[in-house]
Amino acid sequence: MFYLVSPNATTYQDPRDVPKYVNEEENEMRNFVETLLKISLTFVLFLLLELALRLWQGKPARLNDAYTSLALGIMHEATLFVSETALVVGYEWLYQYRLFDLKWDSAVSWWAAFFLVDFVYYWVHRANHEINLLWAAHQVHHSSEDYTLPTGLRLSMFQRLTYFGFYQPLALLGLPITSVMVHLGLNYLFQFWVHNEAIKKSGPLEWVFNTPSHHRVHHGANKWCLDKNYGSVLIIWDRIFGTFQEERDDEEIVYGLVEQPQFLNGVWHELFYLEKIYEKAKGMSSWSDSLKAVFYGPGWFPGTPRLGDPDTFPDVKAPRKKYDPQMPLWFMAYTTVHFSLAFGAQQLLLVHLKVSSGFTVAIFLAFIFLTFGTLGSMFDGWRWAPMLEAARCAAYLFYARTGPITSTPMVDTALYFCYYMSTVFWTVMSVKTLQSPVKIAKGE
Repeated sequence: MFYLVSPNATTYQDPRDVPKYVNEEENEMRNFVETLLKISLTFVLFLLLELALRLWQGKPARLNDAYTSLALGIMHEATLFVSETALVVGYEWLYQYRLFDLKWDSAVSWWAAFFLVDFVYYWVHRANHEINLLWAAHQVHHSSEDYTLPTGLRLSMFQRLTYFGFYQPLALLGLPITSVMVHLGLNYLFQFWVHNEAIKKSGPLEWVFNTPSHHRVHHGANKWCLDKNYGSVLIIWDRIFGTFQEERDDEEIVYGLVEQPQFLNGVWHELFYLEKIYEKAKGMSSWSDSLKAVFYGPGWFPGTPRLGDPDTFPDVKAPRKKYDPQMPLWFMAYTTVHFSLAFGAQQLLLVHLKVSSGFTVAIFLAFIFLTFGTLGSMFDGWRWAPMLEAARCAAYLFYARTGPITSTPMVDTALYFCYYMSTVFWTVMSVKTLQSPVKIAKGE
């Protein structure tokens, strides 16, 4: 449905004119608030509808997993201004040597970009699964044990760095960089709807387009699901290149990773697999094998093919117990408030990005990362988490004293009061936690 627009409405000559689609930059606070509300209400509406449907069907609704997905999505968007350079760097230089001269406002350029960007995405996605270093970024998207709409937002802040070198050759075919940027944005939006269990089959569309049924297979940890259905908008590439797998009716799909990490800390989800790659490479007996541990498939070991031996892969079967620490209702409400404030900080950062100093950008990013890292570690029951949360809230109070955060004094006062009370509460909690012989409560 996101492609049911006129090419003229999504064609741009200058890369600076291409909208962000998910986070539209605005220069005025009024427009910023309106945009923020539109984005929030749209996503919240879909999430609530799915939540209501799952409850009506008797399926569990794990807010802790959804919060982790939202945290990762916000961190991805907050750092996009850095990571998206992997797409554009070198593109204009290669464009000088283009074989064809496609006009930026031509319908031919628009439709060529539609197919070629989707084609390249297939190979980018496939490479993310077949090269261990790239998998370090992409495994974040597969780490959810639920398959819900928030899963579509679960993207690593390093994800777009893996695009480097894949889209640049399109410049030689004469595709304007703006066409590539537009279709990548539309691809991103298209993929939101395929992350759900509510839509079973989509009839004849299944032959051509990526659908929830096809993408459920892609997110499965079952052996028959691994490394299948890489397509973004079109599934025809999987059918052509032999990576297509139909969803089975006789076996339940287990979502998540084959070796599922047991934590909900979004920041650690971004980093932990890099440590695993380092340990794997370090444990090899030769430099050659160490390099293969980095650039061959995640399942590779000495003596096996490049992608590993499928016969040795664990065959994950349902039911598999999910990591589901329980927290009191008041903490879930607290998390909701501070997640919303971090999302507001991310939107505020985008609004003022062009006029902000490097120091200010770093402060905002640190605040966003600390928010999600600390609250995620609360779910995981890390003993030092209350102290870190108290320090995070106190840091906000210190920064807020240097000047207004928003253009509305009443909002700044409310924020100051919120973080002041949070600082006091978590300071008390951290003292109690450190005096206790055990870590803070953590459900099973």
